[in-house]
Amino acid sequence: VQLQASGGGLVPAGGSLRLSCAASGRTFGLMGWFRQGPGKEREFVAAIGWSAGRTYFSDSVKGRFTISRDNAKNTVILQMNDLKPADTAVYYCAAELVRGGGSWKANFWGQGTLVTVSS
Repeated sequence: VQLQASGGGLVPAGGSLRLSCAASGRTFGLMGWFRQGPGKEREFVAAIGWSAGRTYFSDSVKGRFTISRDNAKNTVILQMNDLKPADTAVYYCAAELVRGGGSWKANFWGQGTLVTVSS
């Protein structure tokens, strides 16, 4: 099982980036993204269910980020718009997310991809 994330980079504030996560080895139910900013703990960003009818977002990105998936390609896309310097972080693709006790966890992780938003 492998989750391959791509699409990070440097973007000015107000810009957009598109992150992609390609899964291999099996299919997953809830897939999504977490991020870890400099000096911060890893935090949940967004998740999407198999049917794409269920989507979840952290309050900090709601209205700016969208998440979608292509089950035929076993891929999840995070479209990030109106980026802010506070969005600077390493973004991690994750699969088999579980929410409990008010927090999100994941059973499978990909490598991170760095997103840097300049002011």
